[in-house]
Amino acid sequence: MSAAEKTLAEALAAYDFGAPVVGAMRYGCGHINDTFCVHTQPVDDCCNCYILQRMSAAAFKHPDQLMANIVGVTDYLGEKITAAGGDRSREAMEVIRTREGKSYFTDSEDGAWRVFPFVKDIYCYQTAETPELFAASGRAFGRFQRMLDGYPAETLYETIPHFHDTEDRLAKLKAAIAADAMGRVGECGDEIAFVMAREADCSVALQAQRDGVLPLRVTHNDTKLNNVLIDRRTGEGMCVIDLDTVMPGLSINDFGDSIRFGANHSAEDEKDLSRVNLDLDLYAVYAKAFLEGAGGTLTDAEIEYMPWGAKLMTLECGIRFLTDYLEGDHYFHTQREGQNLDRCRTQFKLVADMEAHWAEMQSIVNRFRKG
Repeated sequence: MSAAEKTLAEALAAYDFGAPVVGAMRYGCGHINDTFCVHTQPVDDCCNCYILQRMSAAAFKHPDQLMANIVGVTDYLGEKITAAGGDRSREAMEVIRTREGKSYFTDSEDGAWRVFPFVKDIYCYQTAETPELFAASGRAFGRFQRMLDGYPAETLYETIPHFHDTEDRLAKLKAAIAADAMGRVGECGDEIAFVMAREADCSVALQAQRDGVLPLRVTHNDTKLNNVLIDRRTGEGMCVIDLDTVMPGLSINDFGDSIRFGANHSAEDEKDLSRVNLDLDLYAVYAKAFLEGAGGTLTDAEIEYMPWGAKLMTLECGIRFLTDYLEGDHYFHTQREGQNLDRCRTQFKLVADMEAHWAEMQSIVNRFRKG
């Protein structure tokens, strides 16, 4: 029995679900938190569902800070959606309080649990099967930026320190190279040289932030398609979910991580690098949708730096894969020898392809900036 199953009954008892609980089954494809779908059965109505999660103690050391971020952001979004006449129950997450009025419950094993309502009539896609679906996610994440434009980002906790600090990621890579704990540095000469040739790039966005060129915003920091709930009827993004990494950050990082994830057609660990390329059509689809969703919120500088967001998030991800490979594959889960090195190579190939099409990437953003 896992730690989550061991204290599941405690967590269920900590909440008033408004009706008897008739079942709680593991749910979803996530690998970080333990997630359950809780079914309740009212006397004179259809059953209701809730999402119950035991937060990963390994990933998140301070659940109080994590939940303070989520409560602050979701309550803020809920108020704005309601004021605009929207459907708060479908357009923003909502934290269900415990019987004691707290945002999360701590069990007898010191595990932290939280509950959200289950949003009905939605899809959660793992990959962008069509350009329209990719665009829907772009509008949703752009809208997320627009709706949180007035939220004081500096009041949020940094739940994962230095998460998108590319300078820090580079420093960690250099330390791994110097240590060479697994004796793998010798086989990674090309990959190490690729990064070192772009050392100055690692400071571009952070220096722009320090200089006041790029503003600090509330950012999601994990803008994959499966973190948007898609409405079954309209095909549009209804709600942005998985707010564990909501922190102060740069809007270009949220844009860039989506491009890294969705604007190519290769597997993340593709061995044939000829198949790894930036799809400029998908880049354009997403850029247009993201700016539509943002609705004029972004500054001229943020729009100008959007291609940098794509390049830097991809470069940073490759650096993380390479660092993990040199250190012995202790962070990213692997199924075979050399998988993290292959993952690193795909990211660097994608960076190189972006550099080859840099003028086109800038032109696309400028075109949609002008409407």
